[in-house]
Amino acid sequence: MEHQEEELLLKKRFMDLSHMADQKNIVVFSNFLNLNEINLFYQVVPELKTGYRLFGGTEFAERQMIAFIPDALYYEWEYPISCLKFTPSHPKFAEELTHRDILGALMSLGIERSRLGDIKLSEREYYIFCEEELSDYLLTSLTSIRHTKVWGERVEAGDFHIEQKFQDITGIIASPRLDNIVAFVTKNSRNKSVSLIQSQKVFVNQKLILSNAYECKENDVISIRGNGKYIYYGHSGETRKGRIKVTLKKYV
Repeated sequence: MEHQEEELLLKKRFMDLSHMADQKNIVVFSNFLNLNEINLFYQVVPELKTGYRLFGGTEFAERQMIAFIPDALYYEWEYPISCLKFTPSHPKFAEELTHRDILGALMSLGIERSRLGDIKLSEREYYIFCEEELSDYLLTSLTSIRHTKVWGERVEAGDFHIEQKFQDITGIIASPRLDNIVAFVTKNSRNKSVSLIQSQKVFVNQKLILSNAYECKENDVISIRGNGKYIYYGHSGETRKGRIKVTLKKYV
């Protein structure tokens, strides 16, 4: 019951933000949203008074911010998102830090998760996407992660050096139904894949899918809680027994 109330409050918040943008004729922004929250947003899209766009600071961002855009907008605008890069102050003595380590350090500063976007790591560089007004505080307050001293700086989108990497996955399945694809990429039984779908752990193009019979289409982005994120590239032929050869790319 409490969970349902929270969902209703979030949907109402989306409607309020859209109404504010329409009334004031300005672009209004949400906080950063996770996949569950983005799915709830799509459920209220038909009722919005404005247009909208989603963005998380980089092309493949999972956590995203919604911009509610009035029809008669008269000015140019940008998302209030900053990208901060942190590096070890003394690389020789730096630990191998994980996403969990960095998020833990941010939480210890009393920052709400909704004010933070994706966290990206590349060897000894740690990128944090955050609300713009939070950037100064992070740059002065985040001085160590675990036992590693760090220093930070703002970087522009063009200076973001981490490229999204993919792993090609090919195989043979019965059909492009969602349960077949989930079973294939997770290496689980079909019954286990159905359980994942019905447990609200599978999203396609950021929307929660509860039907295991959903037919995946070319370029669908499939996110499976605890099992990664994939792009379905379609099938390239059939076997003699009528099974299909599929290709996916896994985010790594």
